[in-house]
Amino acid sequence: MRTLFLALLSTLAAAFLISTAQAEDSWQTVHPGGDTSCALGTPYSFHTRQADPEKLVVFFNGGGACWAGQTCDPSVEPTTYVPSADMKHNDPRNHSGIFDLENPANPLRDWSMIFVSYCTGDVHLGASDQTYTKPDGSAVTIRHRGHANAHSALDWMKENFSSPAHVLVAGSSAGAVASPVYAGVVSKIFPDARVQQLGDGAGGYASPEISTLLETWGTMTFLPAWAQPTERAITSFNDFYVGVATSFPDVSFAQYDAAHDAVQGQFQLALKQSAEIFPNLIANRAEIAAAVDGFVSYTAGGGAHTILRAPYFYDYSVNGERFSDWLATYASDEKVETVTCEAIAAGCDAAPM
Repeated sequence: MRTLFLALLSTLAAAFLISTAQAEDSWQTVHPGGDTSCALGTPYSFHTRQADPEKLVVFFNGGGACWAGQTCDPSVEPTTYVPSADMKHNDPRNHSGIFDLENPANPLRDWSMIFVSYCTGDVHLGASDQTYTKPDGSAVTIRHRGHANAHSALDWMKENFSSPAHVLVAGSSAGAVASPVYAGVVSKIFPDARVQQLGDGAGGYASPEISTLLETWGTMTFLPAWAQPTERAITSFNDFYVGVATSFPDVSFAQYDAAHDAVQGQFQLALKQSAEIFPNLIANRAEIAAAVDGFVSYTAGGGAHTILRAPYFYDYSVNGERFSDWLATYASDEKVETVTCEAIAAGCDAAPM
């Protein structure tokens, strides 16, 4: 009897611990179905956290990109994109930075959040199924459904948030590319909200190949007129900022990048350009700043890729100004200044590598 009692007690204790963990887990996973899909046909899902209904983060996750047989072949190692929503990379519970909800230094810990998973290789902006020839001669069909997937999350947002006062549309890596476009979409959905944008880790791209990528992914078939260039080919993602800012002048725009981001450098090589991104950062930001009032940026030293999901989000600083504090000020809708550190050098604090 004693053995049975102890076994029962152990079972109840385990059940209590599980239920407690579930109660503490504020994230919910949504499976939207419909036209959504990941690259290889597996189901799509995203994650939501409902906290302060007045303040909302819409975060577009990163995870590489693919546009040809070599880059889209899932058997190639290392792969250049994340092909499934079920991977740990697409679960906010596995990330630090702004998703460390127990950290009192997290400036967004009280905000509601929508974590838009990414598994389509098209920077959340695809609307085309493409069949590519892999290096071994076989074929692989990629469902570039980033547009449908992103809008499934935005549809959920419309149904569950009636009138947030403040929305931060952010994205890391591939998600950073799409973030200004979706900041415009969110501003249309919530015209009375204060909308801010932050792109994390995608400011250094510049290549004539970008226009071909967007055509391959089917982006230009649905991209709103206010996000498209008028008279020239797309050779960077600056047009997204300039176009959206022109139509939505009340939206604020910002970027974070490491001066020598190694991941952006590798993708620049794949786009047939130099891996040195710092000159591109300077040129791109100058172009955006000339056309977008109030545009600000934070340039870290070193080569680490992105910061919003990283543990060093809380520690990295330039000349004594921590990025987490800079973001806290920006998200409070207070004025921040552009911060720049070219390298790990005198005058800059130690940079993440």
